[in-house]
Amino acid sequence: MKIAVVGATGLVGGEILKVLEERNFPVTELLAVASERSIGKEVTFKGKQIKVIGFEEAIASKPEIAIFSAGGGTSLALAPRFAEAGITVIDNSSAWRMDPTKKLVVPEINAGELTKEDKIIANPNCSTIQMVVVLNPLHKKYKIKRVVVSTYQSVTGTGKAAVDQLFSERTGDHSTEKVYPHQIDLNVLPHIDVFLDNGYTKEEMKMTNETKKIMGDDSIAVTATTVRIPTIGGHSEAVNIEFENEFDLDEVRQILSEAEGVIIQDDPKNAVYPMPLTAHGKDETFVGRIRRDESQPKTLNLWIVADNLRKGAATNTVQIAEFLAKHDLVGATQEA
Repeated sequence: MKIAVVGATGLVGGEILKVLEERNFPVTELLAVASERSIGKEVTFKGKQIKVIGFEEAIASKPEIAIFSAGGGTSLALAPRFAEAGITVIDNSSAWRMDPTKKLVVPEINAGELTKEDKIIANPNCSTIQMVVVLNPLHKKYKIKRVVVSTYQSVTGTGKAAVDQLFSERTGDHSTEKVYPHQIDLNVLPHIDVFLDNGYTKEEMKMTNETKKIMGDDSIAVTATTVRIPTIGGHSEAVNIEFENEFDLDEVRQILSEAEGVIIQDDPKNAVYPMPLTAHGKDETFVGRIRRDESQPKTLNLWIVADNLRKGAATNTVQIAEFLAKHDLVGATQEA
């Protein structure tokens, strides 16, 4: 299958190439695509150097699937052009997520809704993905009323320039171009994306709205506070879940131990719990600190960690591509 990675020179684009290789996706030809200033640069895939091409050449090459990780503006402008050429687009930006005509997909939850007619498929926000992978099996059993989530998000979620800012500040060099409005090293910023009129950030509202759409239930109340911290390796979340029905803690652990893509790390007496350092480079979502909220009934506290560049972005898109290929939902597999 011919695959295009649009935004191949970026942090997430590089991770997508790595995940395609690691998961042995059936790539017959890989197109590395980026903006004009990157044309002619090279990326590595399966030990080979691949020259970066532009958008027009990529569309003319007619790949079966194009995985986009090039920002919302690029996706809005170019995803429809790829789709019109019969190419299935899996988009990593926020451009199409809340479009009612587009599916917002986490494969463990709702890949079964995809059809061959879905030519632009949205990949959710990284923080939302790791949370809903854990919430969904619990919702099926106990029915979630309300979720209160606070996030502790890696600088890798902002991109390479943010990682450069962190490490420059760590060495005492404050001359590097600032991505954040304040120093990030030795600091915490309760500010991810832009602030909206309601006082929440766009990132916080993404978690609220995307959770309802992915889980197919508008009755779930979600409130979020999203925070940037000076780490790399993954996003962490403290999640408080109020259910309509009573739960048993042992049963909760059993449900989560059987959930696809979820690994329990929950032995606090021996200092075993999820951390960005140990989630780094992994595809799974890790959950620990599983305990009852003693301040009110039918409420559970969890700590959830996942590598935001992997399950939060690259791995989820590749899993969508795998589902499309397996179920003959793109042109080339239908013709083969």
